[in-house]
Amino acid sequence: MLQFALAGNPNSGKTTLFNALTGSTAHVGNWPGVTVDKREGVYKKLNSPVAVVDLPGIYSLSPYSPEEVIARNFILDEKPDCVIDVVDATNLERNLYLTTQLLEIDVPVVVALNMIDAVKKSGDTIDAKKLEQALGVPVVPISALKNEGIAQLMERAYAASAKKRQGASVLSESSLAHVIDDIRIALKGKEVKDPLFHAVKLVEGDEIEVKNHPAEAKMAQEFKAQHKDDVFGGDFEAKAADARYKYITAHFSSALHRSAKKQGMSRSDKADRVLTHRIWGIPIFIVILFFMFHFTFGEDLFYLNTIVGWFNGGEGFCFDVATGSDVLDAFVAVFFSSAGISTPGAILFNLTGFVTDQIGALIETGLDAAAVYPWAKGLLFDGIWGGVSSVISFVPQILFMFLILSILEDTGYMARVAFILDRAFRKFGLTGRAFIPMVMGFGCSVPAAINTRTLSDDKERIMTTRVIPFFTCGAKAPILAAICGALASAYTGVNADLIVFLLYLFGMAMAVIMVAFMRQTSMRGEVAPFIMELPAYHLPRFSNLMAHLWDKLKHYIKKAFTIILASCVVIWFLSNFSWSWQMVPMEESILYNIGSFVQWVCTPMGFGLQLGRFGWVFVVAAVTGLIAKENVVSTFYILAAAIGAVIPAWDDGESGIGAVLALMDATGITWQALIAFTVFNMLTIPCFAAAATVKAETPKGKFKNTVGFWMLTSYVTASLVYVVLSWWWTAFIVAAVLALVIAYFALRNRGKINLFGKRKGTGAALRQ
Repeated sequence: MLQFALAGNPNSGKTTLFNALTGSTAHVGNWPGVTVDKREGVYKKLNSPVAVVDLPGIYSLSPYSPEEVIARNFILDEKPDCVIDVVDATNLERNLYLTTQLLEIDVPVVVALNMIDAVKKSGDTIDAKKLEQALGVPVVPISALKNEGIAQLMERAYAASAKKRQGASVLSESSLAHVIDDIRIALKGKEVKDPLFHAVKLVEGDEIEVKNHPAEAKMAQEFKAQHKDDVFGGDFEAKAADARYKYITAHFSSALHRSAKKQGMSRSDKADRVLTHRIWGIPIFIVILFFMFHFTFGEDLFYLNTIVGWFNGGEGFCFDVATGSDVLDAFVAVFFSSAGISTPGAILFNLTGFVTDQIGALIETGLDAAAVYPWAKGLLFDGIWGGVSSVISFVPQILFMFLILSILEDTGYMARVAFILDRAFRKFGLTGRAFIPMVMGFGCSVPAAINTRTLSDDKERIMTTRVIPFFTCGAKAPILAAICGALASAYTGVNADLIVFLLYLFGMAMAVIMVAFMRQTSMRGEVAPFIMELPAYHLPRFSNLMAHLWDKLKHYIKKAFTIILASCVVIWFLSNFSWSWQMVPMEESILYNIGSFVQWVCTPMGFGLQLGRFGWVFVVAAVTGLIAKENVVSTFYILAAAIGAVIPAWDDGESGIGAVLALMDATGITWQALIAFTVFNMLTIPCFAAAATVKAETPKGKFKNTVGFWMLTSYVTASLVYVVLSWWWTAFIVAAVLALVIAYFALRNRGKINLFGKRKGTGAALRQ
């Protein structure tokens, strides 16, 4: 089967094109040797099927980031039959920089001029034939978003793949041409594949090439020694980049014709005046996040019921409708509740709960009719179905939140957020680019950790992977929803979705604080420069959004029926059997023994020894959450039933709210301890899958430090949260200690004091 590779800059529409080409055939694997997502699919509309590989989005083939190394090595080593270079036609010159590097490799190349519809809409035109003649490779205008020109693109790529192509460089007209050609001839004599590409990289001082070809590197070094007095000060990589851009301007830019009628700002520019405003940009983003959480977890749409109550003596809407049918009443409750009109996320959650309730009732009736043994019913109904259904019921709600995030990303807004946050992040030791993988953590920590490959600085990459779990993922959302919902039920005047929102903000704040702390301690260094193109705003394509959601759904289903299913069975077994493998009451079980033994460890966080004989249930729930965070809510139900805690009759068996209320009554846990429990689960080691991904993205030997960072940060933070919320005056002590720590590291890094407080020399002297 032929193999085509899609290459291009980030935000060029490459992934949109991949989804349009592969559709339902797309699947995700791993690149050889690394646990990093590799997207592959099959295009079936040619004479024979073609395998399509979506390479990471890159700006060049110089190995500054792991993504660039992966893309470069794939093209050089795997030799795809054709490379489809996806170019953002609205930013032609900048995107053609990568094209000039791809053309230096001996591989068929076809240029896909993407977003051509946006070019036409702006009044500009691109002469594709003229550009094709200048580049020497096929050029096809397309719109991946609107599925235009894709068939022609694949036909021309299919035709190009049948012909051999020799690499050519735009640097042939530069002052570097002579030495490049000499090195190319030397490499060709050694039968090195793609000699022109390797020769160019040797002249640029590419570290990989210098290591692999020392003799030719020496030749390049001798040439450089004779040309030190140029404007680039001996920086031949910069000289080559300048030559590329000059060639692009002189030979390719004439294919683009700007509209003489176009005046004033574009719609994207007008929107950016507001959304990327120096003062209002970040507050607008926070408001957008709030409404995302409100639409996902809130029960009172736009707080209409609360607002009506303010003007009506505390009486809001009345939705207590009795139809005489339990099933019909339950269905009506999907859309309306005593809290008001349900939000979209709450409707999806209630609807799923309604369906799982009906399925659960059928399962229980069937087990009773079959007269199975009590232990078998407990395993099948309480253990397996109870645990798995609690996870399934949250899936639509989490998918809804992920849909909003996907819309924000596909419209181009998330790129703007990275831009406006760069100024703030830079003060704490990160670039705005680090925000992209961080915000992906709201969906899932696994792709978020993978996305850190776009960061060029190793220290920034390590710091980002460490704090990604602080951006509460979809798997942790049920924990927040269950505990905050229980607090809202137990205490009047408490708003559940507002607490959820504040906890999400707390996680984001902790990420920034810990990055700043690492920059002052173990990860000191300069902050890398941040360059990012802002794509024009556009409406997302429905099929692309659905493809994103389908990937997410497959991920949850796989976890629900593998890791979580196995965890529920193990928890049920441990809570019902003794060390002698006999079925016993809870207080004689293996789980009780283990939980009671380690219960003292969680005492500083409020859910340890102070909770008495049942306090260990929260310890066990936290431990099962290390496997998969979805386990926490299902564990609540299993353990509540095991210890005989009374779950309210109105509980649907999936939300977790009733289980938390039952455990509150059984253990006497305080609201302060519940918040601390939530904070611990937000900041501690993520699920095994995310931890494994972080390990793959972390330099060898550094992962154990990352695990220690997660454990220490979550334990200390949760303990401080419990203490401060329980005794408000301790906040002043905590603030004073933190101020001393900050002052110490600030002075130390300026070279003022050492560990014992003695004065030292200046920072400049220390650096010498």
